[in-house]
Amino acid sequence: MCTGNICRSPAVERLLAAGLGPDSGVRVESAGVGAVVGAPVAPLMATRLDAAGVVHDGFAARQVTEQMVRDADLVLPLTRRHRSALVELAPSAVRRTFTLRELARLATAVGPHALPPGSPTERLAALVPLAAAQRGLHRARPEDDDVVDPWGYDESAYARSFDQMAPAVEAIVAVVRG
Repeated sequence: MCTGNICRSPAVERLLAAGLGPDSGVRVESAGVGAVVGAPVAPLMATRLDAAGVVHDGFAARQVTEQMVRDADLVLPLTRRHRSALVELAPSAVRRTFTLRELARLATAVGPHALPPGSPTERLAALVPLAAAQRGLHRARPEDDDVVDPWGYDESAYARSFDQMAPAVEAIVAVVRG
């Protein structure tokens, strides 16, 4: 989840789906708190996804709803501000809502060996409460949890944003895939 659902969240959606693989059984979707409904991935982010070998064709931005947040097993906003907005929208989601970079940090602390054997779906489900239990045990600066918003900036802002998201997705995938 991000703001417009045209830069950061579609990149994470597509990177995470590609990293987990089509056989994972994990459904990965994104939305925005102020979505540009129906819009494709922003061209400068699409270029980054292309370079990473990740397909972005067919993407259409959507507006987040309370029902989406309530139904999700895991919610990954891109900033602490988005996390607050989503938890306010659906308070029951608080223990399964992490910023992307927060979950990457906590998943790394949990490690792949702490998860039971099983499919990526089962391992991801097991990771969520283990990661939530790690909150507060590992120091992080607030800015370590946010992914910079590149919208309206030049290519270097998109590179910086992508370079914050891609390693976080890779860390989560590494733990879940074991």
